[in-house]
Amino acid sequence: MASIFTKIVNGEIPCYKIAETDEFLAFLDIEPNSKGHTLCIPKREINKIFDLEEDEYSRLMSFTRKVAKALEKTVPCKRIGMTVIGLEVPHVHVHLIPLHSMEDARFIQKTKMSNLEFEALAKAIHANL
Repeated sequence: MASIFTKIVNGEIPCYKIAETDEFLAFLDIEPNSKGHTLCIPKREINKIFDLEEDEYSRLMSFTRKVAKALEKTVPCKRIGMTVIGLEVPHVHVHLIPLHSMEDARFIQKTKMSNLEFEALAKAIHANL
């Protein structure tokens, strides 16, 4: 069965898209740790990041870096944190989280945003790519 991220890639589930290439997709997390929390994924469904081919892993990190730089220009924060946990969805995903404190990295408190706020933020980040 396809993961929720594969369904997003296939257009079966909508997302707040930030960036896309033939291989990768970046979109806002709908349950963000902080405003701007973004997920970068390979379009190819694979469960574990270290099971990616070495070239694909490098390209994912390069794509993620570009998105992080755009995120940093858009969302005021101390830094952009990056983590790969991946237990909740069996599809590689890199979390980019604007950090104001270490609490933003803990996946405990979530930031509430409206659809309009998500849409405006996704457009603003995309504009800084």
